[in-house]
Amino acid sequence: MKLENGWNRFLLYLDAFPDMEKIEEQLANLNIVKRSSGTTEPTYLLGIDASKTVPAEKASLVAVLCSNGSIRIYDKERLYILREFRGYPGLNGVRFANACDSVYSSCTDGTVKCWDARLASEKPIQLFKGYPSNVFISFDISCNDHVICAGTEKVDEDALMVFWDARMNSQDLSTSKDPLGAYSETHSDDVTQVRFHPSNPNMVVSGSTDGLVNIFDISIDNEEDALVTTCNSASSVSCIGWSGKDYKQIYCMTHDEGFCWWDLTHLDTDEPMTRLNIPDVREVINVKEGILDYLVGGLYHEKMDKLFVVGGTNTGMIHLLSCTPSGLIHMTGLHGGHAATVRSFCWNMQDDSLLTGGEDAQLLLWKPGAADKTFTKKDSMKIASSMYQRVRVHSNDSYKKRKKQ
Repeated sequence: MKLENGWNRFLLYLDAFPDMEKIEEQLANLNIVKRSSGTTEPTYLLGIDASKTVPAEKASLVAVLCSNGSIRIYDKERLYILREFRGYPGLNGVRFANACDSVYSSCTDGTVKCWDARLASEKPIQLFKGYPSNVFISFDISCNDHVICAGTEKVDEDALMVFWDARMNSQDLSTSKDPLGAYSETHSDDVTQVRFHPSNPNMVVSGSTDGLVNIFDISIDNEEDALVTTCNSASSVSCIGWSGKDYKQIYCMTHDEGFCWWDLTHLDTDEPMTRLNIPDVREVINVKEGILDYLVGGLYHEKMDKLFVVGGTNTGMIHLLSCTPSGLIHMTGLHGGHAATVRSFCWNMQDDSLLTGGEDAQLLLWKPGAADKTFTKKDSMKIASSMYQRVRVHSNDSYKKRKKQ
């Protein structure tokens, strides 16, 4: 019986190889099909999100958060700027609603702003006001578009997660909304990330510079009971997300390029929740094309049931890593696109296309199997280093994998 079970596992192991080869081939075949145009202003591209609603008669919209305090709306296929919402310094994150073309961003002035991406209007259509002294640095909207949650910087002893009802009330003509309430006890420092579950509107995960990653069920009345579990990254959290079948896993990246991966299905079992814990990915990853300077974010590919990690170099090369319980495996590197650090990306699951943006002010569209057009790599339009950004800062020096003897 043991021999039979072992043989079955071996056959499954062999069957997995064609899939991995197919994945690697698909990722390696990503080519640039379009480069953004229409602006010469030197700005970092800090965040990207694509519209979830794509009517047959309309092109898909892409929202890009820029370091000059603006949000640009692009036509995805042409990468042409359709409109721009300007003059809002301190914006953090950009997110489309799930059922309409409303675009949200949190702001250091203690508000979350909402624009209609189809209208060229300077003013937000909705304004979600926080409590006095709130400085929002992260946010997200639930999968049913009912609830917004924003995380604050620590002010005095408070680091909050603030909640609003995001639904439009036809009987209420006011565009300004006050909070429903806030969580104040579970984080002791800046709440750097907030992410709702992709299919369960009551589940939300938060990350903080205190190193904690907290999972909540907001359908439960009070904060203490709503806290499902706490995971510790042992470092300042820069990025979190959901992954795995039915999205029952959490991944986390830290500001010192660490990576953690937890399995929530083991909450009530004797199995360990931690699938992977790497204090510094740069020290252990074997990159085929040189070095890895930083991590950008994670991507769970539903079709492949695989978690990928996106990283890069300070010269603009993008690295795609496959996440396995035994470690991160370098899949491929994307060459010839960016001329400086890549800050943001957005993956489209329908056509397996990739959008990337960075410190060279360029927005690039990559597609698998596309005609390999020749694009001249543009010079970096990096802004002056003295400009203060409320974003993570990577070292200007490439990470040295070899330590002094």
